[in-house]
Amino acid sequence: MELRICHLYPEVLNLYGDRGNINCMQHRLRWRGIDCKVDRVGIGDAADFTQYDLFFIGGGQDFEQEVLLNDLRQGKDKEIRAAIEDGKTFLAICGGYQMLGHYYETHDGVKNEFLGAIDFYTVGGDVRMIGNYAFRLDADANPGAQDIDVVGFENHSGKTFLGSGVQALGTIIRGGGNNGEDGKEGVRYHNVFGSYSHGPILPKNPKFADYLLSCALERKYGQASLSPLDDRIENAAHDSVMQKVLAGTTGSQD
Repeated sequence: MELRICHLYPEVLNLYGDRGNINCMQHRLRWRGIDCKVDRVGIGDAADFTQYDLFFIGGGQDFEQEVLLNDLRQGKDKEIRAAIEDGKTFLAICGGYQMLGHYYETHDGVKNEFLGAIDFYTVGGDVRMIGNYAFRLDADANPGAQDIDVVGFENHSGKTFLGSGVQALGTIIRGGGNNGEDGKEGVRYHNVFGSYSHGPILPKNPKFADYLLSCALERKYGQASLSPLDDRIENAAHDSVMQKVLAGTTGSQD
């Protein structure tokens, strides 16, 4: 078995060590004897997106998103939309998550048109949501993911609102999440997992990491059975952040 991973725009979308998600996926696959090949696809690079099983898009600042949009509109936008509709697995974080929606409207009313691959939009708020936070995966949006609590670090003023036919990734335990209003976090559409969680998200959430990898393997091979790993260190990191979140001490990244 093998997964081919496309790391989109690694040179600019890497806030708070988001590329650690790539390292985590590589190790969790290889520890189980599953081959993993990662290609870095940057600005100006050509790539055949049909050859990949999983795509990762990290977080970036607003001006970086604007630069990337010019590159995306050279053809990558159509390939991303096609890969999403074909059921390929995506993990998109913060700015990478926002770019999959229709647009981002800044606090002063400037609208940046995004990919429109998924029915949601983001508007700039006047309050920054920042700190450690936690959410629980919604079982109806994530079949087979039972009682998976995810911890992470959010830092955004953008407020994301999902369309009526789109499901949230999870329900906020404590924190801002999508918009600080509806108690929801992220998006789950087909096999797209969008989240505001930096940190990076996967190393401190081994159950979520394996769930995401299982989705990619099932999409490619029709089934996936991941052998258990010794996750004592990963779970200790998860539990440490969760304790801080529940105690309300969420103002720094851990």
